Amino acid sequence: MRLIHNYMWQAVKNWYPAILTFAVLIVVWELCVWFLEIQRWLLPPPTIIFQELIDSIGLLTRHAGITVVEIIMGFAVSLMIGVALASGIVWSRAMERSVYPIIIASQTIPIFTLAPLLIIWVGTDIMSKVIVVVLFTFFPLVVSLVTGLRSVDSESVDMFRTLGATNAQIFRKLMIPTALPNFFAGMKVAAVVSVIGAVIGEWVGASGGLGWLMKLSGPQFQTARVFAAIVVLSVVAITLFAVIVAIEKWSLRKYPSTLNQAKNLGE
Repeated sequence: MRLIHNYMWQAVKNWYPAILTFAVLIVVWELCVWFLEIQRWLLPPPTIIFQELIDSIGLLTRHAGITVVEIIMGFAVSLMIGVALASGIVWSRAMERSVYPIIIASQTIPIFTLAPLLIIWVGTDIMSKVIVVVLFTFFPLVVSLVTGLRSVDSESVDMFRTLGATNAQIFRKLMIPTALPNFFAGMKVAAVVSVIGAVIGEWVGASGGLGWLMKLSGPQFQTARVFAAIVVLSVVAITLFAVIVAIEKWSLRKYPSTLNQAKNLGE
């Protein structure tokens, strides 16, 4: 219990400027809505949104579960694709020249325009939403891992070869630890945008999920419910980000110099 208390106190100390700023913004929002007499259906005050969170907790939780499953499945598939592509690009010059430009060019296509086509090709089940999440998340994973694997010092590689290390040993014991800070940085970005991908997929075609709930509530002027869904989505994104940060610290505990590099990337 004492350890948990110390950890929470340290978290408050580290994040109190952000917490204070957020609290001030909430108060200003509340006062502006009341003093300017803005209609609640147009812009509900935070107190009304909080009340909606309490009243619709069951509904929001049920649809949040659907969205979280889509995010986790899409993120897992994206991880596998990203690691495979990045490893192939680093090790194969032919793959780098043939595949890497296509990966970069694919990001010029607005994903939102592909979502309706995925509904036609795959249907409105969970698979279409998973594909949208993958399309949003695989690029930062590939780019961050390629950058990390290529940041290995050539002198270190030569030293490993002098000691008789194989390519597999160099990859496992030198390149992977060196690439971890960049890779986790890409994972943090992918974790946040995965929420956006799931919402877009649900917005285009779905029968459940927070994106679908927001789409349904907007035309009915249930603005407070829309904001409540946004709050839940923000909590999901922050939780995913925090989980990856925890995994990063646990994974890099054996590499002190790598952990310092990761801290520098986060600053």
